[in-house]
Amino acid sequence: MLYYPYNRGMVYQNRVSQETLTDLQTAINGEYSAIQCYEQIANRAPDDMTRNQIVEIRNDEIEHFNDLSKAYTRLTGQQPQAQITEPCPSSYSEDILSAFKDEQNTVDFYNKASDRSSDLEVKRIFSRAALDEQQHAVWFLYFLTNR
Repeated sequence: MLYYPYNRGMVYQNRVSQETLTDLQTAINGEYSAIQCYEQIANRAPDDMTRNQIVEIRNDEIEHFNDLSKAYTRLTGQQPQAQITEPCPSSYSEDILSAFKDEQNTVDFYNKASDRSSDLEVKRIFSRAALDEQQHAVWFLYFLTNR
């Protein structure tokens, strides 16, 4: 366990595992990558309904990114440095398949990260995001099967 003093200027001792911090940074990078890709996917969407749904999914990813970043900052006292770790495919059909697979993998990762964390707020953030990611996967599956 590591100790990080920080709480809006007040010093206190908060125990958090390095594994939780690594999970948060991985999730932040994944959400940041998804935000960038989903903007491109929305721009390539074949119709308004699909575009609007992808924009809504992207907005969820922005919310996850913000929640994860706040948790990381609360636990470390530092802003996370988000990086694109997953490049976007170059065509709409590849985008949709890649997004579907990524959302499914993210559900598993977030559930495991939630189980590993001892911080109740981090557990809640990961659990809530996992539910959203599963819903996103269903939408991307719908787009795949209704081309």
